Amino acid sequence: MTDSLEHYQGSRLLEGLSSQTGLNVDQLNFVVSQLVALVIASLYRTAFQPAKVSPKVRHGFGLIFGMWMSYFCFGYQALHLAGLPAVCYVVLLTQSPNIMHGTILLTAMIYLSLVHLHRQLYEDSSFGLDISGPLMVITQKMSSLAFSLHDGLAKTEEEMTESQKYYAVTKIPSLLEFFSYSLMFPSLMAGPVIFYKDYIDFIEGHSLVHHRKSTMCSKGVVVHEPSPIRAVFKKLIVATGCALVYVLFLPKFPISRVKADEFVNSTTFGDKFWYLTVATSLMRTKYYFAWTLADAICNNAGLGWNGSSWNGLSNVDIFRFEFGTSLKDSIDAWNRGTNLWLRFIVYKRVNKYSTFATFALSAIWHGFYPGYYLTFLSGVLFTFASRTMRRHLRPYFLSSNESKLVYDLLTFTVTRFTLAYITFPFVLLEFYGSVIVYSKLYWSLHVLAIGVFWGAPHLIPKIQSGDKNGIAMAFSKTGPYSEAVAKID
Repeated sequence: MTDSLEHYQGSRLLEGLSSQTGLNVDQLNFVVSQLVALVIASLYRTAFQPAKVSPKVRHGFGLIFGMWMSYFCFGYQALHLAGLPAVCYVVLLTQSPNIMHGTILLTAMIYLSLVHLHRQLYEDSSFGLDISGPLMVITQKMSSLAFSLHDGLAKTEEEMTESQKYYAVTKIPSLLEFFSYSLMFPSLMAGPVIFYKDYIDFIEGHSLVHHRKSTMCSKGVVVHEPSPIRAVFKKLIVATGCALVYVLFLPKFPISRVKADEFVNSTTFGDKFWYLTVATSLMRTKYYFAWTLADAICNNAGLGWNGSSWNGLSNVDIFRFEFGTSLKDSIDAWNRGTNLWLRFIVYKRVNKYSTFATFALSAIWHGFYPGYYLTFLSGVLFTFASRTMRRHLRPYFLSSNESKLVYDLLTFTVTRFTLAYITFPFVLLEFYGSVIVYSKLYWSLHVLAIGVFWGAPHLIPKIQSGDKNGIAMAFSKTGPYSEAVAKID
């Protein structure tokens, strides 16, 4: 047993196979549990489809298998996966709908935070699988359900946005519905978060009705379910490729190297930037593997059809993230389920400081390692700087396809290095090590971002993207553009 697995409480049944594969037993348990879930998902979609069994049977099947996965991967710590929902259910039953949403969010976040702190203080963060991952997903489910109930029971139609109307829930779930939703096996281990309304529609066989291609017959509407097999196969190929890249190449570029004296003191400015870019890019393949595999499991269970593809629940758009031409594009493509959750419970409900509040909740939800907060605080700064630069600079490059291509290539390159620069503390976790690297990089991009945020509005005249004459006369003190600038300012 390695020191890093001393606190791991999951099954040791595969420990012999672990030594042969080169994977730690916790990693092997995760992979095996997900592959078993993939097979079970096919059975769930066919033998246990809504037309053949009752909703209670589907709830029960998903709950029982979710409980098995929990115990196999986490041992007695799986009690937390039932404990957090149990506490939230008591709050749900005893609190007024007017305050239920905030109370459950606070309760779930406190519970999750205590687990995060216990791991940070008493366990080794180097092993890959711990109970906080599924608890983070369950926290999303509990809070999103609470806000949906608040919308459905305490708000009028006029007070809700379109998304709030869609996800509103007007009936408190039964005990079976609640816990089966909490521990549903397709998304238990790695997400994505599934909102309660979508889950109930899936259980009762209504999920395809929203995106149906149907024909009318004498008995009513016949919904033809699209086959997920092709999508599942493609996602398994992508997940396998990401796993191979992670296993074969990440050991050659360990993020821990950035703490070494040799890296800090003996590498050039450019080499540091290059290494951070490669190391963080390779680290992302771990998330791509877990999320894409979980996406395939959901699809194989019948979840995720959006009317045109099986990407309705995909947690990540790998191509869009890796080739995004702005920080916003990449952020929107990463952990999309969490983005949807944050937008639903925070961003669209907080009138003031919505961006800061969203980043703050996201940081606390992740845990309390200092590296997380360096990344998220930097994220706030760079988000505002990116918006400012795009608003003032991009219109100058829209006069032709060639200039637009130059702009896209430039922003693509800047985004790659910026992502590496602001996300390496998230992977490194440490405050001191991250600050040392930033110091050796002279805090260059932070300084540049501050300069852009404060300087761009004064140094780059703002023009409207649709103004054909504005680009040519942007810096002219006379002429029609000078009046346009005055009106905009």
